[in-house]
Amino acid sequence: MSVSEERDFRCKTLGDEHSISLDEMLKRLNATTEGLSSEEVKRRIGICGRNVFEETGKQSLLVRYFKQYRNFFSLLLLFGSILSFIAEWLDPGQGNIFIAIALLGVVILNGTFTFIQEYQAERIMASFKNLMPPKTKVLRDGEITEILATDIVVGDIIFLEEGDKIPADGRLIEENSLKVDNSPITGEAEPQLRSLDCTHPNILECRNMVFSGTLVQTGNGKAVVFGTGSDTQIGKLAALTEQTSSVDTPIRRELNDFIKIISAIAIFLGISFFIVGFLIQDTFLANLIFAIGIIVANVPEGLLPTVTLALSLASKRMAKRNALIKQLESVETLGSTTVICTDKTGTLTQNKMAIHSVYTGSGMLDVGNKAEPPEMLLKVATICNNSRLTEEKPGYKGDPTEGSLLVYASEFTDIDKMQNDYPRASEYPFDSKKQRMQVVCNTPEGTMEAYLKGAPEVILEMCSHILVNGKEEALDDSEKKDLEDEHLEMAKRGERVLSFAYRKADSVKEYEDGFVFLGFAGAVDPPRPEASEAINKCHLAGIKVVMITGDHPVTARSIAATVGLTSDHADPVLITGSELEELSTEELSQRLKAPSIVFARTSPVQKLKIVRAFQEAGEIVTMTGDGVNDAPAMKNADMGVAMGSGTDVAREAADMVLLDDNFATIVNAIEEGRTVFDNIKKFIAYILTSNIPEILPFIAFVLLALPLPMNVQLILAIDLGTDIIPALSLAVEKGEGDIMKRPPRSKDEKLLTPQVLLTSYGIKGPIEAAAGFACYFAVLFNGGWTWGQQLPYSDLIYMQAITAFFAAVIVCQIANVFTSRTRRQSVLTKGFLSNRMVLLGIASELLILAFIIYNPFANLIFNTATISLHYVLIAVPFALLLLGVDELRKYSIRKDSQFVSRFFKW
Repeated sequence: MSVSEERDFRCKTLGDEHSISLDEMLKRLNATTEGLSSEEVKRRIGICGRNVFEETGKQSLLVRYFKQYRNFFSLLLLFGSILSFIAEWLDPGQGNIFIAIALLGVVILNGTFTFIQEYQAERIMASFKNLMPPKTKVLRDGEITEILATDIVVGDIIFLEEGDKIPADGRLIEENSLKVDNSPITGEAEPQLRSLDCTHPNILECRNMVFSGTLVQTGNGKAVVFGTGSDTQIGKLAALTEQTSSVDTPIRRELNDFIKIISAIAIFLGISFFIVGFLIQDTFLANLIFAIGIIVANVPEGLLPTVTLALSLASKRMAKRNALIKQLESVETLGSTTVICTDKTGTLTQNKMAIHSVYTGSGMLDVGNKAEPPEMLLKVATICNNSRLTEEKPGYKGDPTEGSLLVYASEFTDIDKMQNDYPRASEYPFDSKKQRMQVVCNTPEGTMEAYLKGAPEVILEMCSHILVNGKEEALDDSEKKDLEDEHLEMAKRGERVLSFAYRKADSVKEYEDGFVFLGFAGAVDPPRPEASEAINKCHLAGIKVVMITGDHPVTARSIAATVGLTSDHADPVLITGSELEELSTEELSQRLKAPSIVFARTSPVQKLKIVRAFQEAGEIVTMTGDGVNDAPAMKNADMGVAMGSGTDVAREAADMVLLDDNFATIVNAIEEGRTVFDNIKKFIAYILTSNIPEILPFIAFVLLALPLPMNVQLILAIDLGTDIIPALSLAVEKGEGDIMKRPPRSKDEKLLTPQVLLTSYGIKGPIEAAAGFACYFAVLFNGGWTWGQQLPYSDLIYMQAITAFFAAVIVCQIANVFTSRTRRQSVLTKGFLSNRMVLLGIASELLILAFIIYNPFANLIFNTATISLHYVLIAVPFALLLLGVDELRKYSIRKDSQFVSRFFKW
């Protein structure tokens, strides 16, 4: 067989893999149920390639770069640049060429900078994905090995467990109550039970098939791989589907709205003053230049790169704090979270389960001194268990409680030998409704036994006998009551308690009664030391923390008290899963108003009900989880947070992944989310302030017939020079001291509000403009200018006057960047050196100012001239006034002055 023929045979599916016999299937694949050898795997990778498929519809870097120029902001500046080129062509030598080049440069810089930041963010996200590569278990060289999913080849035997994403298309060769969510392929949300038989002529409907990209919901199984990479069903779909363009994030929509509003103001003023100026002066060209000036003065050219960098820095800071944000919009959602629904295990606790106590029919065992439990209890704990021991910490892989049982049992028996001696004939996996797991096993004696493990109250109901000192005795209701009391005592100590039982079996069916009770085992998962402080921080921030757990109510209450969900004054409202089922929507809504709530013994459906109930009450809900059963609730929550150690299903459903599984990291992320939103509003307020002293000179020129107090070149020098680094310094400002003591912001809160416009355009902007005109007129009057006198642009007095105006704006912007560091608190509470980038920004402003005043080449470009320092110092009182007025505004807000809060709180 030629290489090309072998490639077609091994790498291409024929579409009948579901209908042919398993023997024929294995023969076709040249494989066995014992798996492949490492040498054969290497050969097949060489023939078929790795288990990957190329993304279709992915745009080239060049296309993505030019897409940055399609926004309204860039089009507006391009239009201004074209007008300036036309003006230079009609009337050369008036400096319009500099304006045209500057505006074109702004567009290119904005587009390039935004592209670079987005590209870097994409690379960062890709690197984080590499930290958590999808893995799968396969049978290689006769041993179970965990490999990267990309290394799977046709003919591999893969193992499937609850929570796994299936890595390739396969035909089942073994299954135990296996259910698979095929919605990525078929769109059918209901999990489908699998079978070893061909049940449908359509391969997608046939139950003996599993497909790449689908999710194992419950049970487990084994399959032989027949399709990898682009030859899988989902790979074929991907090859036919073009990638759709991404939807704008809320923050991007907010920025677009902001740009449209500001641009509308700019265009309106530009057109209005062009018409007014033309009617007054009847000079088309001059008024066209002034219209351009008005537009340029209104549009904050440095906004987009500043915002893009701020969001990029925020995502990097959150990553350093172990919070991986999948979408930047999630940062905004975090900032408005009002309720956190959190799992207990691994989030509030350390996820280091260890057996703390064991109780049998003979009494409590001394676990500390390694008192040996009954052999049958060890057998059930070992065999009715889907975890496995490993060499890595914490010593097991799988469910922590099950893993702790294996670690405990391994001290007294050979785990591997026992599991081999008692092979499973059938398994009935843990069901959150039934709250138990059952396996039926063959014994070395040729008989069958059923082993049962689960919630104590459930197991006791299924038992008719109890094992006491190796003998089976009848178990009456009184003894059951005593056992329940013992279980409650263990639960009060914060232990997660499981019960064990067994019975003789004569078939592989699931048994409902007739079991022999063996005992309890209590596992302890210590609370995280930082959890209590994090929860207290949430309470101060107006965020309600709700614990949702499958534990017994007594255990849940104990943990709640330990981590700070309760206090001496008020215990949390405790709602069990069974109670939740009985509550009406109205009753549940009333119970959810409690300041602290704990849900115990809950099912996945109930978690979803809890999330929806909170949302219907108007809350913004963040839901944490790590398992398949958490995914529906996480997906429906406003913010889904998955544990880094959780299942693929949970991570895919989440908006954020906690790399350290720590509740405190959620709180840190919320703080970061609030800070990001605050900082964006800070530098928007900062850059908008300079618009007024940039616009008013053109208005004064047209209406008062003054020599133009500031030209377009100097406006661009502010927007693209002096303002950029100070604005960036506000983007990295740490959160204000009270940021986690405020109530959550409304999700409807906008970046650009009437209050922001009033503060920037109505208070700080006019102060800066007044400073500019004071310096401007000081130079003119001292130079002998008289009112109504027109000055040529080349006149030394005129050049010095506009230089003074420009210098006054810079001095006031230095004061503005200081006061903009806080929105509510006094800026005096901020350490002078706490944000050294502010000092760098101020230094950059002064250097640019000195360059424009004193450098001959800059004088030529900006039409400026050297001035005496005392003209610049005239602006200092105005800068101090700006600081003082804004401090008064903040003080009034802190004192909750209704007038100020209504009109000036931003």
